[in-house]
Amino acid sequence: MIFNVSELENQAKYRLLNGGVTPRPIAWISTRSRDNVDNIAPYSFFTVASCNPPVLLYTQITQRNGIDKDTLKNLNETGECVVNIVNEGLLEKMNQTSASIDRQESEFTHAQLESCPSATVSPLSVKDSPVRYECTLRDIISVSDLPTGGTVILLDVTSIYVRDDLYKDGVIDQQDIDVVGKLGSDWFSLPSEKIELLRP
Repeated sequence: MIFNVSELENQAKYRLLNGGVTPRPIAWISTRSRDNVDNIAPYSFFTVASCNPPVLLYTQITQRNGIDKDTLKNLNETGECVVNIVNEGLLEKMNQTSASIDRQESEFTHAQLESCPSATVSPLSVKDSPVRYECTLRDIISVSDLPTGGTVILLDVTSIYVRDDLYKDGVIDQQDIDVVGKLGSDWFSLPSEKIELLRP
């Protein structure tokens, strides 16, 4: 099948992108509001934008109601966040934090998610996350404020936490990191099998 993008409705475009560009890493982003409410939410349009300087990139898809999510509001207010990496043991908790709850309620409390202080920023970190990137806001780029449009957020990495047993010979052990990927719709991929191929 060939789909002419100019003839597609917004949701059809979203489903074709969301279902084909997979699996995607998940940025489980914790922030703190100006009123000191701790927020955390998952984003699967996420990648590395630069290694030197270290910059992460995630995209917030514009909600159909046009209202920004708490993560972006908090970043605008405080300029700080933590990108927590999700492993299989955290998958259910992560899913719980995608619920729509009142801005004055913390998703950490809602999901009964254990937190810990961060090293260089004020938002909390997920205690059991195997890898965490503490970040400050670099830039916000609005691509489109239309429903299912997008806002690109660039984050400067200020500190990186790696669980002790995962850091071996100067690299993060890919056999044991156990990261989860996002597929289309409500599907996720689990790290049941990994294949190493040496570059030619």
